[in-house]
Amino acid sequence: MNVSTSGPDRHAGRNALRCLLVSTIALPCIALADPPPWAPAHGMRANHGAPYTGYSGQAWVNDYGVRLGRCDRDRVGALLGGIAGGAIGAEAGKDGNRAVAIAIGTVIGAAIGAEIGRGMDQSDRACTGHALELAGPGQSVTWLNPVSGVTYRVTPVDREASVDGCRKFRLIATGAFGLSEGRATACPSENGTWSLAPGPILTRR
Repeated sequence: MNVSTSGPDRHAGRNALRCLLVSTIALPCIALADPPPWAPAHGMRANHGAPYTGYSGQAWVNDYGVRLGRCDRDRVGALLGGIAGGAIGAEAGKDGNRAVAIAIGTVIGAAIGAEIGRGMDQSDRACTGHALELAGPGQSVTWLNPVSGVTYRVTPVDREASVDGCRKFRLIATGAFGLSEGRATACPSENGTWSLAPGPILTRR
């Protein structure tokens, strides 16, 4: 004996099926939209159409490989080539998105020793700044300066976002001099550039 449904029961069943399908589609989208827990103020969420929102809250149109653990120094260098002094780090695009974060001057290099730090060029400083902006805690970002032969590795080491927005990090340089490693804290400015915070720098070779 077959039992069929009709009238209100049939409509109720269809509505329940529609709700189930909508929930099945929507839930993965919601999960994908959630930023990683380390990002302050739910950073890394798209900002004004930019794919990346950095640790400082600035929007960036490209990660230059940082999220995969290797800064694309060639592309960063090409970007900075036409900008005097690497000022692109403080320059906003028409839509408010930034090009690449930069660690200010040679000061950031003091974390690995002043003499070695002076060998960092603007592409190295840009890779450092962008790593501080977009790398997750414990994630290392590496690149090679083909001119100096020095390989750099930046690793943010703080597990949670700090109240002041600064990040603790480890910077390692490897080259003909051997290995130099330092730990320090860097803080972002409003224009997306990074500089060392006042305080002790732990350095060893």
